Amino acid sequence: MNRRTFVQSLPTITLMAATVPGFGDEAKAPIELLKPEVDGGKSVLAALKARRTLRDINPDPLPPQMLSNLLWAAFGVNRESGPFGQPGRTAASASNSQEIDLYVALADAIYLYDAGRHRLTPVVAGDFREQAGGRGRGSASAKAPVNLIFVVDLAKYAKAPLQEPRLKDPDFQKLYYGVATGLIAGNVYLFAASQGLAAWFHNCNRDALAATLKLPPEQRVLFAQTVGYPAKS
Repeated sequence: MNRRTFVQSLPTITLMAATVPGFGDEAKAPIELLKPEVDGGKSVLAALKARRTLRDINPDPLPPQMLSNLLWAAFGVNRESGPFGQPGRTAASASNSQEIDLYVALADAIYLYDAGRHRLTPVVAGDFREQAGGRGRGSASAKAPVNLIFVVDLAKYAKAPLQEPRLKDPDFQKLYYGVATGLIAGNVYLFAASQGLAAWFHNCNRDALAATLKLPPEQRVLFAQTVGYPAKS
């Protein structure tokens, strides 16, 4: 599916209805992502050579297959039996706590990426991409098709299958979720380089996003990463 076909498909996605808090009476249902493609693109070495930050991003939406592949590459489930009996993900985490939640800001709403079901669960309706950018409407992220928002859920450390002592230490938790965020962001950069996309990891309006997402105290907005096609020169 090309970009024009995807744009034409948006009304169909928009008409999917269910009851979700914050969306009113008629609300979006979860978006079932296409099965991710696990072959193709540049080699790892070629992607490493091409990896770079590109801030000039085309506003055209990503095709559904590309969006599916991007989210799976970022932090999807790549094996059903991973460390300590839990599913494994494409990025490592301390004691397989999987403490990073990926929110996805699109033009119509913010969604939560459900890696286990490989789908997008709607969280709040509206265009909040400028909050993900942190620089207002002048930021490339405010018009880019996809903004990933990294949120740590500290409560997940208590649920980790291996309760090693430092998992409860707040100072070490900061180290752990900082590394976890970097590993996921690295996956996104490599995927973007492999597929000819632009990617940009950056700060965001943390306070505004926390309020928009209605996050509880144990969840904190960390960073954002903008992805799309490179702008035409």
